[in-house]
Amino acid sequence: MQPAERLVDPIEGLADFYRRIRAYTEHLCEPLEIEDYIPQPIVDVSPPRWNIAHTTWFFEEMILKKFVPDYEVFDEDFGFLFNSYYNSIGTRTLRDHRGDLSRPTVKEVFAYRKYVDEQMVRLLSEPGAVATGSTELSELVTLGLNHEQQHQELFLTDLKYAFSLNPLFPAYLEGYAPEENPCGGYPALIPIAGGVHEIGHTGDGFCFDNELARHKVYFDDFGISDCLVTNQDFLEFIEAGGYQDHRLWHAEGWDWVNQNDIVAPLYWHTRDNEHMHFALGGLRPLPLAAPVCHVSWYEASAFAEWKGMRLPTEFEWEVASRKFDWGKRWEWTSSAYLPYPGFTRAPGAVGEYNGKFMVNQMVLRGASVATPAGHSRSTYRNFFQPHLRWQFTGVRLAK
Repeated sequence: MQPAERLVDPIEGLADFYRRIRAYTEHLCEPLEIEDYIPQPIVDVSPPRWNIAHTTWFFEEMILKKFVPDYEVFDEDFGFLFNSYYNSIGTRTLRDHRGDLSRPTVKEVFAYRKYVDEQMVRLLSEPGAVATGSTELSELVTLGLNHEQQHQELFLTDLKYAFSLNPLFPAYLEGYAPEENPCGGYPALIPIAGGVHEIGHTGDGFCFDNELARHKVYFDDFGISDCLVTNQDFLEFIEAGGYQDHRLWHAEGWDWVNQNDIVAPLYWHTRDNEHMHFALGGLRPLPLAAPVCHVSWYEASAFAEWKGMRLPTEFEWEVASRKFDWGKRWEWTSSAYLPYPGFTRAPGAVGEYNGKFMVNQMVLRGASVATPAGHSRSTYRNFFQPHLRWQFTGVRLAK
């Protein structure tokens, strides 16, 4: 299982926490060439340059401008260029145009990061500065660092998609394919007792606002698989005609399959009659014992239907997660992304973080092989539209 990382306490430890998380982003950049930082092949995928600049923008915009008297911004234009979706802050570069600009240069973006990092470490290291800034500063820094960890995962998944469109199938890092690790479980159902259960974050350590408020839910007895659906399992679904059988699919999913000519999970290829997949380590033989990866909610649901089973609800998953290992894939659930009873939005820009996306999306639970260490917990609510599959998404069945 993936343990949640406890926040550094007392607050003076935030400076070290900040350095560590920010350094890991730059560690992820080490294998890149300068040309890798720019491309944006689809709207859902942001260029590496934008990801590393946007996370820096968060600390400048949300913290330094507020807590440092007479703070001088690095560049007035960066507030527009690297705002993601915070309407309360102002206008921004349209999401599908993040890769269109050759300037600012990658060199300038790294200079921006260095400038903001120096200001942030100074703020967090000054004697008494954090104490006088109150709990609000601590909470915003912690939110910003967890936000950066989200973008560290996006950095890898976005880059993988961009590399996958190159006919040379370049490797981000030679031999790097963490998604090839086998399941390690057993193909058996774990019985879970129904009844009234408490769901949501307990208040111990960090959580995002969409994990609150903790509340009670009821469900009946059910069983949940001890392991994820494997590539071998999904290959059998394909060979049985799963992508051609309309009876297995939701109407919207069936339209998606036919309109986009979907015949296999994302990144699957056939070369010389051998099943292959594209990983961050390049084009490689498909590991049959590894959990299937890069499938949409539509595909996950169709596979479950084919097996005579279903996807668990996010509430069933949370309760059952104590009984199985998780963390190799973001696991699709059958739950729509909606606010919990008692959910409230924070005032200002922070209130735009999750709440306004609670429509037309499905919940995923767990974590993935691309999730930074310590950034997961059983109450974490990830969410994507049902057709998306560029993230490390997988399937666990219930009945």
